[in-house]
Amino acid sequence: MGPKAIDVGRHPNIELLTYSEVEAVSGYVGNFSVKIRKKARYVDPEVCNSCNECAKVCPVVKPDEYQMGLGSRKAIYIPYPQAVPCSYILNMDDCLGTTPIACGKCADVCEQECIDYDDRDEIIERDVGAVIVAIGLDVYDPTELDDYGYTRFENVITSMEFERLICAGGPTAGHFIRPTDRERPKRIGFVQCVGSRNAAIGRPYCSNICCMNTIKDTLLLADHYPDLTNTVFYQDIRAFGKSFEDMFQRSKEAGTRYIRGLPGDIEEDPLTRNLLVTVENTTTGKLERHEFDMLVLSVGVIPPKDLAKISGLLTLSKTSDGFFLESHPKLKPIDAPTRGVYFAGFCESPKDIKDSVCQAGAAASRSGALLNAGQITVEAITSYIIEDACTKCGACASVCPYGAIIWEKGQFPVVVEAACAGCGCCGATCKSNAIVMRHFTDEQLIAQIRAILADKPEDKVFVFACNWCSYAGGDMAGISRIHYPSTNRVVRTMCSARVSEDMVLEAFRCGAPIVLVSGCHYADCHYINANRQTVKRVQRLWNKLDRLGIRPERLQLEWISAAEGQKFAKVMVQVEELRKKVTKEEIEQTIKALQEKPKKQRKAKSAKQTEASVSTP
Repeated sequence: MGPKAIDVGRHPNIELLTYSEVEAVSGYVGNFSVKIRKKARYVDPEVCNSCNECAKVCPVVKPDEYQMGLGSRKAIYIPYPQAVPCSYILNMDDCLGTTPIACGKCADVCEQECIDYDDRDEIIERDVGAVIVAIGLDVYDPTELDDYGYTRFENVITSMEFERLICAGGPTAGHFIRPTDRERPKRIGFVQCVGSRNAAIGRPYCSNICCMNTIKDTLLLADHYPDLTNTVFYQDIRAFGKSFEDMFQRSKEAGTRYIRGLPGDIEEDPLTRNLLVTVENTTTGKLERHEFDMLVLSVGVIPPKDLAKISGLLTLSKTSDGFFLESHPKLKPIDAPTRGVYFAGFCESPKDIKDSVCQAGAAASRSGALLNAGQITVEAITSYIIEDACTKCGACASVCPYGAIIWEKGQFPVVVEAACAGCGCCGATCKSNAIVMRHFTDEQLIAQIRAILADKPEDKVFVFACNWCSYAGGDMAGISRIHYPSTNRVVRTMCSARVSEDMVLEAFRCGAPIVLVSGCHYADCHYINANRQTVKRVQRLWNKLDRLGIRPERLQLEWISAAEGQKFAKVMVQVEELRKKVTKEEIEQTIKALQEKPKKQRKAKSAKQTEASVSTP
């Protein structure tokens, strides 16, 4: 928020709701309903003129969160400079209140009479066509990793605290001092990758911005304090952006010393409060000891704390790093798996300001194109329900990752086609065969299984591959000219969750020695979390095969991404080795065991699917 926010607030087509949070989101693309809690400010922003008289008389003093606790604020305060609106907020958790002991000093001195102790939160609702998620980031707290003495030594600070100390709007008005003696430091050390690229604490990723932030800080110090000495301890400097390498070279030319290696031991001189740092310089292979007045920890960034809440509100999925998962990393880097939802900024992945601005512009363009279209085009792979076959059990609604099936007890479920992405999870779950997936009907997939295994099935490995990852992984293997056995026969489905138990059993019934079900990585499903149903289904199949006397290992489950052509080839080699160990006698026994299933059920299913294919809307 800042000068740009003022322009946004003045735009006639933009409603700016500050000090508010989204509580619930329902609906689907083009028809979202958003419930917003507008928090009580206890100060009327339209009347308040920011005279500061209320803050002068407020007796409460609290650490200022914006100043990273290095400064203080009152119970009634402006959250930060250039806040929009530029008016005071009364924090009731800090305020002494009016009962049991009346304070009321701020209201007594307010000439505008804009303070209302009886103000309450307000719930408002808005209907929107698209949602842009731009919830920002959080900063890693180094108290978890206290190897560098952040909790033990006062002169060890984070890069965020450094920014506040050197900023003109900071607690020291831009006069750079160290916390212990309030004197200007002469020697400063910077430690990179604190909380980043460290699998031990669950943050194996690079935070993207830390290297260049430190380089910027060293240039800033060299410009304002030429007599100051800077030393940077790093693993490697990642300066890949436009003109970033030039900044790195200017920093070195300004006198900053860069040492490849992270400190192993930090001590404090009890008299001078200086910091003694021991580090192995991996370039020279020597153990070095340095003394600094202040040590700055370049902390990484982490997914925002509200990410889990927003994920639940909008049915979004996360990557293994904890950030939001986009619909496709190359073809749809802005889109969420939920249609009509777009990402902007750090919530999707670590990125700098330039990339965040680019993504924000792209998200605005995508949402604008959606809203201006007037009508939504849906790919013809959605599901529909045959009411005559439906038992109204609601199982389909419970597994839909998009909430695209509306169901009430005793009623027929209704598919909202605008929200349906065509994963097929509902079709594979339905026990009464009442759900038909357009272009991926049970009848079509069963026909493919029978055709593939009609001739010499014992020589083939049958593979179900999801469209977005595993099938694309096979393409990558072919494009990369990676050799693997030619015995596999692949049937494409939109998602691994589309593969029902009957399809797998039909493949075994037709003589398949090995069946492989393959999909997106468990935490990176293209359809949010549909492949979790795949896992449950395969586990049930393993138990069923075991009860029938069929080796469960003949059914394999693998996660292969679109970029893992090499892994696709490796898996094909492994399943081929398994195929060679399956004898004809074992295949015949499997067929016999599975043929004991009542023919009545198979005939009923075939009839329903035939009826569905004829009457497809």
